Amino acid sequence: MDRCPWCTCNEKMIRYHDEEWGVPVYDDQKQFEFLMMEVMQCGLNWNMMIQKREIFRECFDRFDYNKVAEYQETEIERILNTEGMIRSRRKIEAVIHNARCFQKIREEFGSFSDYIWGFTGGKTYLYTGHQKGEIPARNGLSDRISKDLKKRGLKYMGSITVYSHLQACGIINDHLETCGRYRELLAVTDAVKKRRDKE
Repeated sequence: MDRCPWCTCNEKMIRYHDEEWGVPVYDDQKQFEFLMMEVMQCGLNWNMMIQKREIFRECFDRFDYNKVAEYQETEIERILNTEGMIRSRRKIEAVIHNARCFQKIREEFGSFSDYIWGFTGGKTYLYTGHQKGEIPARNGLSDRISKDLKKRGLKYMGSITVYSHLQACGIINDHLETCGRYRELLAVTDAVKKRRDKE
């Protein structure tokens, strides 16, 4: 199968691309995992995140946001001392803080999934030009969601981080047209074409 070039560096990345990237996510625990991996990724690269994913899961109770929201200094120290973990106290504290904000969004909207999919009316967006490789780092949609998440108190939620999350959880399909997954996902999503200048 032809694939997007970014994933071909190793088997874990290929598996992530083939099985997860761009598949619509409606499960809140998976939404939280993807979003917090983006937090951990800030300033680093996604390949490192995929390689360290099991360490993150071990550190954060498999991204159970209710458990993470209860973490105190003891848990922060445990995580900082976990072998192979990214030792950034600020990022770890941000994940814990974000778990509490995540809970509040769930309380307001019923689920985080309903909240974030609400920005596109439940549709997957296909942007004109993206499938030919003209993919931006951010756009009007990610700007709006970033602004709203920040207003709700979440940290490390810049527009670039949010755009990456939208790609990962299937709100935006940015697989190349030449990639086998593009058509496969098109067949199972409620996709609409959008123009970048008509955001």
